Amino acid sequence: MDLKVGDKVDLIVVRNTGMGFTVLINEEFEGLLYKSELYQKIEEGQKLVGYVKKIREDEKIDVSLQAVGFKQTIVKNEIIILNALKQQNGFLGLHDKSSPDDIKYQLGMSKKGFKSAIGGLFRQKLITISEEGINLVILN
Repeated sequence: MDLKVGDKVDLIVVRNTGMGFTVLINEEFEGLLYKSELYQKIEEGQKLVGYVKKIREDEKIDVSLQAVGFKQTIVKNEIIILNALKQQNGFLGLHDKSSPDDIKYQLGMSKKGFKSAIGGLFRQKLITISEEGINLVILN
């Protein structure tokens, strides 16, 4: 097997299972995309780009639609949040106490990913955080 953790791969969704979706990786290997890690609707036959998350001892492969690695995910999530703020006049009614479902519905990311990203944006002084939500800081 010439795959390793973190590799970017082409996926074809094969079938819905109890745990997630069986996918064909690079038209060669079978893998699993867990439902708990999906932040978008997918359907059988759909082609996607994914990443090798784990290669188990039994040679089964777990894949993710998000880049493997903390840094890539945070930067991607920061960009999503900044774009959402720009589209909504600089304010999002989400904060660290928002429900995971609200965050997933509005931004397509996990609550953990959201909190990491807003923490990074806050440290960069790009946003302010209040009980009402987050505001984009206007840069002069």
